[in-house]
Amino acid sequence: MSYLKKLKVEPESKVKLRDFDPSFTGGHKSPRSVADEVEHYQNKLRELQDQLYAEHRHSLLICLQAVDTGGKDGVINHVLGAMNPQGCRVAPFKQPSAEEAAHDFLWRAHKAAPACGEVVIFNRSHYEDVLVVRVHNLVPKDVWSRRYDQINSFEKELVAHQTHILKFFLHISKEEQLKRFKERLDDPTKHWKISEADYKERAFWKDYIAAYEEALSRCSTSQSPWFIIPSNHKWFRNLAIARIVVEHLESLRMKYPKPTVNIGRIRREYHAAERS
Repeated sequence: MSYLKKLKVEPESKVKLRDFDPSFTGGHKSPRSVADEVEHYQNKLRELQDQLYAEHRHSLLICLQAVDTGGKDGVINHVLGAMNPQGCRVAPFKQPSAEEAAHDFLWRAHKAAPACGEVVIFNRSHYEDVLVVRVHNLVPKDVWSRRYDQINSFEKELVAHQTHILKFFLHISKEEQLKRFKERLDDPTKHWKISEADYKERAFWKDYIAAYEEALSRCSTSQSPWFIIPSNHKWFRNLAIARIVVEHLESLRMKYPKPTVNIGRIRREYHAAERS
């Protein structure tokens, strides 16, 4: 059985993150051992995204969620950065603006959703409204507890309009997070990422884990599944996500559209111009 199947959250399953080893590498030993495989999937991803853009029938939404330092930016840079920016964009979900806060919580997500032929990566996502909102009691429980069903309905609507959804939770250990915080402190080029909230949020680690477990359990469906990606090893994280995205796009059996012009006539005109 492919190790990827183990990472997928089956619909109606009860997720306990302690059952998922964040240091799992699927039998791979080192970054060097997977370098060629990662490059292969990056090249395939570039080809498949080109077909998606040209065919203009489907769209792809990729949601990235993680605790602080989980690696969302790294995934975007090292895996999804292989795609052509002409048909791909990133939508960050930070603290809602005044305009966003004046609408329902899904308004900004629907606004940022991909059009036909497009790939959109949500850096954080609409799930923040059942994660940080829940952990910090920003709205009453009777409000956020209804949002799981509202999220499922929202995603079902997107799928009905040919948007394919892949959701990745980048799973790291509490110890790995602390190690990455130290790396930021020691690297001047990463000081801009540091905030006073980083260490304060660690006090809510158990609350965040509980919030993630409920979101993963209640919002993984056959059409918009969650994947729990072991992310203590960045190189395995990159490989797993690249492979999942490629295999899903391959399953669409996309084809380049037929030409809308007479290629033979244009070729003859080209050769005539070349001889003149």
